[in-house]
Amino acid sequence: MKTAMILAAGRGERLRPFTDHHPKALCTLYNKPLIAHHLQNLAQSGYQRVIINHAYLGDQIRRFVNYYHDHGLEIVFSPEPPGGLETGGGIVNALHVLGSEPFITLNADIYIDYDLTQLSLPAQSLAHVILVQKPSYRTLGDYGLSQNGTLNNTERDYIFSGLTVYRPEFFKHSMTGRYSVTPLMRQLTELNHITGEVHQGTWFDIGTPEQLRMAEKKKMNLSK
Repeated sequence: MKTAMILAAGRGERLRPFTDHHPKALCTLYNKPLIAHHLQNLAQSGYQRVIINHAYLGDQIRRFVNYYHDHGLEIVFSPEPPGGLETGGGIVNALHVLGSEPFITLNADIYIDYDLTQLSLPAQSLAHVILVQKPSYRTLGDYGLSQNGTLNNTERDYIFSGLTVYRPEFFKHSMTGRYSVTPLMRQLTELNHITGEVHQGTWFDIGTPEQLRMAEKKKMNLSK
């Protein structure tokens, strides 16, 4: 796989007050904006083309990426209307530039040390989802993982990490507009078309100021 999409159009309400003036993709972790971590990882993993969607304060994302962009990546911006198109609508809106081959998506507001060179899409899958263990602050996870590697909607021991591989065919019957990808993911999970794996390394969801502080604290503890 050579193409990736960074989902950076969200408003980031829970990350206020930072997001009152900046998009969440520019939130700094380990002295570097989150989107910079993703771009660096993608470039080092051999990806060539990155689509970045944006809506809220998208001009800041464009300026930063154009300034930071020194890794040989082809960057394509996918602008969205005010309020954004959410995950499903945002990906469908960019399908014409994502191409006909499998691609990955990364949520802009996560940090993950997954080795992208090892990421693959099983032949029978329309999508392959990277999961992480349900954290203590979540009472219910997103998915279970069956012994054959397919996702299920019943066990809910794991949560979505924010990293997925898709075939374009996943969205074959999807319409344009504003909507989440989750209902379609659950529908195709019931049909055993979705596989997954559990990431055992470092992962943070930078959704709130408290989660950002926890991530920084964990980094300091690991450095001791």
